[in-house]
Formats: sequence, structure tokens, C-alpha cells
Amino acid sequence: MDNLNQKIGRSVKWSTLTEVMSKLVAPITNMVLARLLTPDAFGVVATITMIISFAEIFSDAGFNRYIIQHEYNDDSDQTITLNTAFWTNLSISLLIWGAISIFSEQIAVIVGNPGLGLAIIVACVAIPLQAFSSIQMSLYKRNFDFKTLFGVRAVGLVVPLVVTIPLAYFYRSFWALIIGTVVTNVLNAVILTYFSSWKPRLSYSFKALREMFSYSIWVLLDTILVWLTNYFDIFIIGLLLSQYYLGLYKTAMNVSGQIIALITASLMPVLFSTLSRLQNDLPEFKRTLLKFQKVVSILLVPLGFGIFAYSDFVTRILLGNQWDEASGFIGWWGLTSCLTITLSYFCSHTYPTLGKPRLSVVSQLLHLSFLLPTIYIAAHYSFQTLYLSRSLIRFQGILVNMIIVYFFIKITPLTFLKNIFPALISSAIVLSFALLFEKYFFTEYFYLRNMISIALSLVLYILLITRFKQEKQYLVSLTKKAGLHFHKSH
Repeated sequence: MDNLNQKIGRSVKWSTLTEVMSKLVAPITNMVLARLLTPDAFGVVATITMIISFAEIFSDAGFNRYIIQHEYNDDSDQTITLNTAFWTNLSISLLIWGAISIFSEQIAVIVGNPGLGLAIIVACVAIPLQAFSSIQMSLYKRNFDFKTLFGVRAVGLVVPLVVTIPLAYFYRSFWALIIGTVVTNVLNAVILTYFSSWKPRLSYSFKALREMFSYSIWVLLDTILVWLTNYFDIFIIGLLLSQYYLGLYKTAMNVSGQIIALITASLMPVLFSTLSRLQNDLPEFKRTLLKFQKVVSILLVPLGFGIFAYSDFVTRILLGNQWDEASGFIGWWGLTSCLTITLSYFCSHTYPTLGKPRLSVVSQLLHLSFLLPTIYIAAHYSFQTLYLSRSLIRFQGILVNMIIVYFFIKITPLTFLKNIFPALISSAIVLSFALLFEKYFFTEYFYLRNMISIALSLVLYILLITRFKQEKQYLVSLTKKAGLHFHKSH
């Protein structure tokens, strides 16, 4: 257990460094691109990304989660499984890319972008490139080697600065975003393969394929349903509204997601790997899950509430005045994201790590039965109605996951709620303060008012959250670790 805790600590450190670096570079990149390109360009790329992500579901076939979660008999068993997964993923991805290339123009028409067949072909080269490096990526996560993944992410952050932005400046076209993404995928494949201790060999086992497929079929179904959850709205907006509103919608999601990912992206991959190693020790499994949830809630809940309170400020700083119409969605998506992650995602993470991916399928089906009609109906009214409905329907998904976890894993909804209550009540008080400050103080000085309000809100939150003994201990511990890592790095 001590060895596992050390691995968790190192993994969290490197994941956190990755996200800190990302949040220093990515916002600058987005700020520049948002001023060089129109929302329409982002709308086109959002549609193409929808196609790529759907195709990657089948090229991956759910094998990556199996590699992280499965306990192998020996090194030989692991090697043959990795080789089988690699060649299966690569073969399927090449077939899919070939089919997309043949029917690219028809696909462009279906998704509301006629004439963009070539763009779809070029962008979808990411599918075989991703398949080529996905097994190595899974192996790094299984082995808690987040240090190497830190280096890969660093390269991915540099590419937009040296490739995407210059292309956007000279050509002012969505091609800048597509080419930048392809270059990133090429470099990722090369780096991950070069540094990996495992290299693909010409070996294959249909027995290993059957074993993987028995687990992965449920992961595959779950991933398809997750794709519908994430992209059905993109498809509907592309058909019923316009590329302009699609650009606003997807960019607003991305802005909130990138801020939220400062906390989640450094912990969630580590959580999945950790819980997978504890699948045979249920008491320790539950204790670790709740500890992760509490730590994340302390940092994430105030961040989500803050995005909601300062959505206008966030939009002006990160995107510029031409994106003001996206402000409302940025706020609501940030607010509901912090609650969805701390309550729903932590529930859903338990299913595959315990070898019960079919529960994820049940969860997604129940959620989609409400989500799909809600999006379709709301899109016929207005952009505001759509994003409010899309944000609020997430509470139904939270309820579904909490009920499933209660019946199958024996963790009550009250346990989860009590675990995040200190962060929730502290953030709610701070939100009330922020809204009152915005209404009555420095109303004519937009930027000054927001900067003062953010600083005061942060101080108020720290004063409130440290009134809770356990939360104070976690904050002190996190602060000490951050200081220690900073001094070591210097």
C-alpha cells in the first residue's frame, strides 16, 4: 500500500505540473486564435471533431481501459495482449479512415458542411495516428508513468504556438486548426512510441482478443453512448441553427472545460489507475474514492461557482468582445460541471475499475433517454434555451449515477453529498458575495471590479473552508506538497 501511495503521489505531481503548464499556455493560444478566427471556423472544426471522435470509438474498441484495469497473469500474458490490441486498433482505424475518405463528401453534407470533404479526409488522419500510440498511452497510465505523459503534453502545447497561430494569422481559415491538430498527433505518436518500454511485435492471439472483447464490448457501448451525450447537441445545432452558433456553443464548452481541467485532468487519470489496482480491496477502494472526491471538491467546487459568477470577465479576457454571446453558457457550464464531476463522474469511475462496465451502459442509457429529446426540443427555441437546458439536464445524470452506486456498490448518495458539503456551502456563500459585489460596487469599472471581487472571494473561501477541520488538513497538506515540489524543481 505504501508503494501504491508513493506512485499516486508522484503521478498526481506530474499530472498537476502538466495541467499547470497547460493552463499557462493554452489560454494564451486560445486568446490569440479567438481573435484571428471567427466563430464559424470553430464551428467547422467542432463538426469535424465530432466525426473523428465517433470513428475513434470503434478504432479503440474499448481496449485501452482493459489494459489499464486488467490484472495479467505474467509478463508474457501482458505482452501478447498489448500486441493483439495494437494490431486490432490499427487495422480498424485504417479501414475507418479509408471509408471516411471514400464517402467524405456525403459525410460533409450529412453533418451540415457541404464542400468540406477534403478537410474531413485530412483531419481524420488523426484516427490511425491516435490508434498507433493509444496502447502506449494506456501502458504509461497503468504504470503510473505520468512523467513521460507530461513531456508529450508539453509538445502538444508548443505546436499551436509554432504551427497553428502562424497559419491562422496568414490564412484566417479553419485549416490552421486542422493542420495544427494533425501535427500534434504525429509528434505524439512518435514520442510515445520512442520512449515506451514496449514496442509492437508481429504476434497476435485470438484468445486474448476474445478476453478483451468480453470486457471491452461494454466499454465500447458505453463510449458510444458517451459520444451521443457529448456530440448529439453539436449535430443538432449544425442542422437547426448555424456554424456561428455552433462555434459559440462548442467554444464556450471548451473554455469552461479547460479551466475545470486544471483540477480534474491532473487527478482523474490517476484515480482510474489507482482504483483499478484496488478492485480486490473494496473497503480501501471506497476510502480512496471518497478521499479523491473530497480533495477535488475543495478545489473544483469554488472554481465552478467562480466561473458562473465571473463568466462575463472570463469571456472578455479569454475570447474577446465578439464572443459576449457565449458568456451565459460559459457560466452555466462551469457551474454544472463542478457538480457533475464531484458527484456523477466519481460514481461512474467505479464501474469499469471494478470490472462492471455494463453499469456505465445502463447509466448512459437512462441519461440519454432524457437528454436527447431535451436538446432537440430546446434547439427549436433559442440559443439561450438550448444551453440552459443542456446545462440543467446534467442533474438528471447525477441522480442516475448516485442511485446506481447506492444499489450496486453500497455508497449512499448522502455519503457523497456530506463529503462535498463543506466545499458546497462555502462556495455558495462566496457566490452570493460575488453577485452582491458586482451589483453594488465599482459598477462602472468592469475589469477593476472583477479583479477586486475575485481576490476578495478567494480570501473569503479560504476563511470559510478552513472552518472545517478535515478540509483544513487537506489544504495544508496540498500547500506543503506544492511548496516542496516547487523547491525541488528549483
